[in-house]
Amino acid sequence: MALSAQDALVYLMVVTSAADTDISAIELDRIGSLADRLPVFIGYDRERLAQMASDCVDLTRKVEDLDSIIDIVLAALPKRLHDTAYALAVEIAAVDLELEQEELRWLEMLRDRLDLDRLTTAAIEVSARARLRKA
Repeated sequence: MALSAQDALVYLMVVTSAADTDISAIELDRIGSLADRLPVFIGYDRERLAQMASDCVDLTRKVEDLDSIIDIVLAALPKRLHDTAYALAVEIAAVDLELEQEELRWLEMLRDRLDLDRLTTAAIEVSARARLRKA
């Protein structure tokens, strides 16, 4: 089954969550929250979310490297959503306020494969830190 652009975004969020080998409840909650409220997910069947997440986890166990998953995602993701994809990945990585080395490496790999300029990615990263910062 081919992924929709929205499914591809869910895959990226799930892989980002799993990058540090621990998919936390706060990360799963944020994935659901983003899917519920962001315009890019308008019309997305929320019932698909759990199945897409499960399919993605299964896929990560089957493939040899993360590049293969990025290839699958990029095949379904229009160029105009590349910055959105990176922003969602950064949001999931940063939501628990602890960025592990594996998550940073994943974000770097994703940034390179999405072919986003450094200024755009820096703005996305700073924005996430500002939104998620505690008093």
